[in-house]
Amino acid sequence: MADITASMVKELREMTGAGMMDCKKALAETDGDMDAAVEVLRKSGAAKAQKKASRIAAEGITRVAIDGNKAVVVEVNAETDFVAKNEVFQEFVQSVADQALASGLNGGANGEDIDKLLDMNGLRDVLVEKTATIGEKLSVRRFEKAEGDCVVSYIHGGGRIGVLVVGNGAGNSDAVKEALSNIAMQIAAMSPQYLSRADISDEQMAKLREITVDSALNDPASLPKPILQKLLDKAVGDKLWSDADIAAYEENKNNKYLFNFLSEEAKAKIAGLALDGKDEYVNDKIFAGLVDGRISKQVKEICLLDQVYVKAEDGKQAVGKYLESVSKDLKIAKMVRFEVGEGMEKKNEDFAAEVAAQLG
Repeated sequence: MADITASMVKELREMTGAGMMDCKKALAETDGDMDAAVEVLRKSGAAKAQKKASRIAAEGITRVAIDGNKAVVVEVNAETDFVAKNEVFQEFVQSVADQALASGLNGGANGEDIDKLLDMNGLRDVLVEKTATIGEKLSVRRFEKAEGDCVVSYIHGGGRIGVLVVGNGAGNSDAVKEALSNIAMQIAAMSPQYLSRADISDEQMAKLREITVDSALNDPASLPKPILQKLLDKAVGDKLWSDADIAAYEENKNNKYLFNFLSEEAKAKIAGLALDGKDEYVNDKIFAGLVDGRISKQVKEICLLDQVYVKAEDGKQAVGKYLESVSKDLKIAKMVRFEVGEGMEKKNEDFAAEVAAQLG
């Protein structure tokens, strides 16, 4: 039987990305035959992948692939950020991006496209193999394609965030590419949900208004003074507060920091009164103005073209105005932003406890 050296184990690990003990076992099983050991690791892949199927894979990386005016961004997950730094894993993710771009599939929210992609060119088998050799559950979570006159990409944080931006109407000159690259970085940093206000549906806007109204009523200290005073008079006049809170109010009612002197129970009672009178307050012009102002501020934060351009020299220029300064014909046709693990449950790792458990 051949002696299995550390250098042989290291070589096999670099070839396959498999764990050290798996490599050593495969080499021992094949009497040191490197090619045969690789085959052993591949054959054991399906069983190992099945065992890992129920685990949570919420780490990973994004990668992009571009061909002319077409591009795709993909997210592939692993169980730990350690694996996300593994070169074998990174090469696999890039191969997924390359195949997604060549596939003719659009991806997006269509989960069926992921299954179709995995069924192409044996990609599903490769995924099973990589799951086995890397030693963690891997998952192709999503991909999305973009196409237009000019397409640029941006990868942030080593792959934590992947962005595509499509610009139409102004060609694909260096100036346009530079502008879209700046916008891609804006999208990565500021995470807009919509391109413009026009993309917010009536239903979504109604929901935003409802949330804003309830939020305002739940924070009575920020309510318009006439409305707040009515609520305070009712709490005191109807003795809805404790004697201590009423005394604190009488002593500090002209203090702009009044709410610092009230108990949590008193604050909750005022918020309850405000919510009870919701139907009355939503028709109050002063309150409606407060709500409209807050909604306008939120819209500016969630709509790309309304956001303040992060590189604006005056600190005020909106993204839409910046694009106009580059070319009045330049329009953002599409944006895609993937952040690894967003919206997914992440397991609470305690590696010290795990190591201690393995030791006995």
